[in-house]
Amino acid sequence: MKFSESLKKNADFQRVYRQGTSIANKYLVMYKLENHLEKNRIGISVSKKVGNSVVRHHLCRLVRESYRLGEEYFSKGFDVVVICRIAAKNCSQKEIADALYQLGRRHHILEQKV
Repeated sequence: MKFSESLKKNADFQRVYRQGTSIANKYLVMYKLENHLEKNRIGISVSKKVGNSVVRHHLCRLVRESYRLGEEYFSKGFDVVVICRIAAKNCSQKEIADALYQLGRRHHILEQKV
């Protein structure tokens, strides 16, 4: 079951950056902002500093899949922006998922342990 959509517009990303709260760990930075909807909207950003387009797209897919697998445990009604750090470049799926869930717990939007 799908509980979320993607953030696509630059204005949406900027609103989350300006008005939201952020927490970071070694691999990811997560911004969160309440959106007053019945679903989450997730945006993923990977800088060119991390690598070429193949590397950036691979990291984006890892984060999106990690979120999808644990989506039912996230509280609804938030815009979430995840930024991949350079250290995430050589991470496995499990490392990215653990980092994402850790940030979700620290933001108090992850309802259960995943």
